[in-house]
Amino acid sequence: MSKAIFFDIDGTILDRPHGIDKITPRVEKAMRALKSAGHKIFIATGRPVAFIYQEILNFGFDGFVASNGALVLVDGKVIFKSELDMSGVKKICEQAEREQIEYVLESYPEMYMPRGFKNMEMFCEIIGIDYSNFVRDFDFNKISASKIECVSARMDLKNLDAVYKEMLKTPGFTGWSDPFHYRSMEIYADKVSKATGILEALKYFNIDVADSCAFGDGFNDKEMIQTVGTGFAMGTGSDELKSFAKYVVPGVQEDGVAVGIERYILGE
Repeated sequence: MSKAIFFDIDGTILDRPHGIDKITPRVEKAMRALKSAGHKIFIATGRPVAFIYQEILNFGFDGFVASNGALVLVDGKVIFKSELDMSGVKKICEQAEREQIEYVLESYPEMYMPRGFKNMEMFCEIIGIDYSNFVRDFDFNKISASKIECVSARMDLKNLDAVYKEMLKTPGFTGWSDPFHYRSMEIYADKVSKATGILEALKYFNIDVADSCAFGDGFNDKEMIQTVGTGFAMGTGSDELKSFAKYVVPGVQEDGVAVGIERYILGE
């Protein structure tokens, strides 16, 4: 029976801070073995599609749960998309600008980043993202309600947590602060998560939840680990995340994803 397996990117299949910026040979072999066995493989990430490396986009995944579940893409087609309240987005961005926090508005296929945001440009360069096609001149009042999430980031960490908590008081929004990427902040609709995106993908492919698996390491992986039939937490993840997982596998450095696939999915 065909299974669906979902993979987080950062800290799960890649670990750029420790030099692993490509899928390792063992993990690639295990993933391709899943496809050869008739299973579906997906990326489930907090990143928007524009922030996913081209190598991963071209790998052969059956779909992408992006922007923390706000967008689900299959064969280049949007099968699910969550829309944010633009008045709330505008309020959050005004708060960010008052605190000199730079941001990107995530959409698909457009990405919006105001001109002069040098820290955000540097952030994109650090994580290897080409922002040359981002929309740089725009009017909030003329953008349709197609935004998926508002992501804010800066290198100066002073008062970041307090400002972030204030932003999250905006009704209909939630999010998290990610220390993995130089304290980036992700803010999105409170009704979505990676789990909601995964459920949409499973429905599209007519795969039962019991036949789904997910690998993750971060705070925003909690819902998907709780929702899928079999959850895998990376050894580098938090104790809380591990408590929700059926299996704990080694970290990226030890090819933990491959260990999980070989031992518990293909080995069944």
